Amino acid sequence: MVTRQRTLALGLGDARRLAASVGEELREARLGLGLSQADIARVVGMSHAQVGRLERGVTRSPRVDQVCRIARALGLTTALRLYPAGSPLRDRAHLALLARFEARLAPSLRLRREVPLPVHADRRAWDAVVMGRSGRAAIEAETRIRDAQALERRVALKLRDDPRVGCVVLLVNRTAHNRRVIQEWRESLRPEFPLDGAAILRDLGAGAIPSSSGVLLL
Repeated sequence: MVTRQRTLALGLGDARRLAASVGEELREARLGLGLSQADIARVVGMSHAQVGRLERGVTRSPRVDQVCRIARALGLTTALRLYPAGSPLRDRAHLALLARFEARLAPSLRLRREVPLPVHADRRAWDAVVMGRSGRAAIEAETRIRDAQALERRVALKLRDDPRVGCVVLLVNRTAHNRRVIQEWRESLRPEFPLDGAAILRDLGAGAIPSSSGVLLL
């Protein structure tokens, strides 16, 4: 798990790089149109100095609306996307779910948490991987299912890109909400996740990797 200090440092570093990159793009676009900072400032309701600080990436906390207003004045639109980047901060429910799962494994099985996919520059990772003599099973843990179809697609893409694992256990926190979602979507999920919880626990308790992917409410 990432520490508080490391999280703060990484986040601040991301902010500085993003501010510098956006500022440089705004500056290049403005110069390409032959406009001055004062021209842009008048249009977007900001001061000449504010526009200059944004372009230089030195504003400590650049406001999103200011960046968007300048971008629109230059004929641009603003987009921000987020990407996986290492180990996230897990909540207690997620950690407790993985701990309950690990307690059900036979002694001959070994569990590793936060296992990256073997794809260069790909920051995705399995929540855990169970390793035994007969192979490996990836674990995708969900404390609260929000979109079953999106979850299925995400797991399918990971499985496609990781030839090291033979199956995936979709590990779901046993809450009333999740039970309702699984009950509604179970048959739609079954082609990709044919095994139910009892069969998965039976295999893992016997020291065997499940024969197929499945869904385990725990």
